[in-house]
Amino acid sequence: MFLTAEEEAVLAGEEGPTRQQLMEILVAMGKVFEAEKMVPIRSAQVSGASYKTIGRWGLEWLSSLDAKASVPAILNPVGMDRIRWKEMDIDPVFAKNQLDVIAAYERLGIRLECTCTPYYLTITEYGDHLAWSESSAVAYANSVIGARTNREGGPSALAAAILGRTPAYGLHLVENRTPVFTFHVEGAPEKTDESWYGALGYLAGKIAGNRVPIFTGIRPSRDQLKNLGAAMAATGATALYHVQDITPEARVFKFDTTSLESITITASEVADVYSSAEPDAVAIGCPHCSDEELTKIAEKLQGCRVKKPLYVFAARDVITRSAKAVGTIEKSGAKVYADTCMVVSPALEQYKTIMVSSGKALSYVPNMCGAASVIGTLDDCLSAACR
Repeated sequence: MFLTAEEEAVLAGEEGPTRQQLMEILVAMGKVFEAEKMVPIRSAQVSGASYKTIGRWGLEWLSSLDAKASVPAILNPVGMDRIRWKEMDIDPVFAKNQLDVIAAYERLGIRLECTCTPYYLTITEYGDHLAWSESSAVAYANSVIGARTNREGGPSALAAAILGRTPAYGLHLVENRTPVFTFHVEGAPEKTDESWYGALGYLAGKIAGNRVPIFTGIRPSRDQLKNLGAAMAATGATALYHVQDITPEARVFKFDTTSLESITITASEVADVYSSAEPDAVAIGCPHCSDEELTKIAEKLQGCRVKKPLYVFAARDVITRSAKAVGTIEKSGAKVYADTCMVVSPALEQYKTIMVSSGKALSYVPNMCGAASVIGTLDDCLSAACR
């Protein structure tokens, strides 16, 4: 693996032990994946942020580091709303540890947006090289924006954030971004909500694994693409997918799909993912809600009063921009929280069954929250919360 003179100096410890240790991580990873060199990145997105997932030893490691991020770097969701954690009934001991994790990342120069949707912060464009780690963010960056990132682990994303580079392998290389098979969706409805694409992704990810597919037969919006990729990354390991005539690389390169294996998913198979089970609580915003999604939720809750716990999650910046919609949502008795989500927060571990509108949450909630999960449309979710 070729290293520049600057990279060699960091590896030799000339810029201190922290940068040396982090360069060792990147070099080792590059050797494993046979990267020929490093590539500069425009931004990083760092996971391993919730104390629920990294625990004591992760916090100790973070606290031992002494360096600063050299590119814009965003933190993944943490285990609680940093400001309203008491409202979430978070245990004070957990809260203290979580705040220590946040402080450790802040000291390293990581921006505390605490979101899985860093693309709403306009920190990347088509063709940019990135080092993002959250699975749904990676799928969106590669597929919807046309940027280039592998699915980084928390330590490697942090190393890339501080050093401003990452090994050039995998999806950083154009030749690895072409589709290897086709998903043909049969009978897709012309008008549907984001949950339908989450249910489609829930099925498709199990088939795709880590392969790159191209979809035909669908015309999703950006929020629908977000839910499609997030679910595929959760049930499989999909970091890039294309949609014919929709996603940027599918439009630029006009992939020839005639010789590819074709797999059909029918609308009736997608419908079978839905459930009519009665939940104890409802959670929306995994991935975090967009401005448009918050507006839609507010419109549907206008004049309603929730009778079951209804959690809505979004990035703090998005919540601030959508203050009017958020006010309407909370007037119903629902709660809109920043910095966290139903997957990484211990707050939802008290429920037996949680209804979600996302294929990603459908996949993750059972293991992460110890609860049964069911998926419904946005209307289903809000109706369940209000009855």
